[in-house]
Amino acid sequence: MTYVVTENCIKCKYTDCVDVCPVDCFHEGENFLVINPDECIDCNLCVPECPVDAIYPDDELPDDQKQYLAVNERLSKTWPVIAEKKEPLADADHWALVSDKHDYLVEAPDR
Repeated sequence: MTYVVTENCIKCKYTDCVDVCPVDCFHEGENFLVINPDECIDCNLCVPECPVDAIYPDDELPDDQKQYLAVNERLSKTWPVIAEKKEPLADADHWALVSDKHDYLVEAPDR
């Protein structure tokens, strides 16, 4: 099993989850985080830390979020590791209330 970052993270990028990860399996893009499924040790520490409920175990993904398993796997191969907490995006509180954000996902790595 692995954990998966889903659509709720897009344009928020809270990093509370990163701060508790013991293996640095999170990778950072411009407006989204992903988990490397090969590095995740299934510890569950990140799930309660996410203020927007964006992280799920892969076997509990809601049907409309299942695509994010492949998104996390693909993007974790090219995005840099993030190992320390950072400030969320400036308008994260606004975007935390928005649904259907997939079209806003920026797939280029954070610069």
